[in-house]
Amino acid sequence: MRIALFFGSFNPIHIGHLIIANYVANYAADKVWFIVSPQNPFKQNVALLKAESRLNLVKLAIENDDRFEISDIEFHLPTPSYTINTLKAISSAYPQHEFCVLIGSDNFPHIFQWKSGTEIIDNYKILVYKRPGFSINNQNIINNNITFLNTPLLGISATGIREMIAKNVSIRYLVPEKVYAEISTHGYFK
Repeated sequence: MRIALFFGSFNPIHIGHLIIANYVANYAADKVWFIVSPQNPFKQNVALLKAESRLNLVKLAIENDDRFEISDIEFHLPTPSYTINTLKAISSAYPQHEFCVLIGSDNFPHIFQWKSGTEIIDNYKILVYKRPGFSINNQNIINNNITFLNTPLLGISATGIREMIAKNVSIRYLVPEKVYAEISTHGYFK
């Protein structure tokens, strides 16, 4: 089975994440596994909701779609979370699956700065989805492991959602209803 690994802080998960995952499950992979990162090495200065709370929000968001799964594998690996370590651990735990990395066009240009970035590109399929303001000139990229997806271009971001919450502006319809209720009930991101 081909599984796209959707890595992220998901701080919080939102409709944009789910639209991308839906596209990937429809056109590029059999399933999408959401890998909640306890600590992204490139986002060490970002205030993160507790990892367990973010994991719970993702569970709520995807609970009714059997094409999606959640993994807390990075909760059991050393922090910060390096993609190569997660890929090796998950490939070892599930050798029957083919794993690919789902990454936004905002992060893709930095993949060679990641720990073992070249090793990741050489050994795993990379699925790149569009992010507003981050186009990729793929004529200069010659690697059969990299696929640029024709995903919808969405202007929704977790940063924007957190800013809205801080300003006491409604985020309803930007996150799934159960996620909205959980954020509201617990006062997350205030």
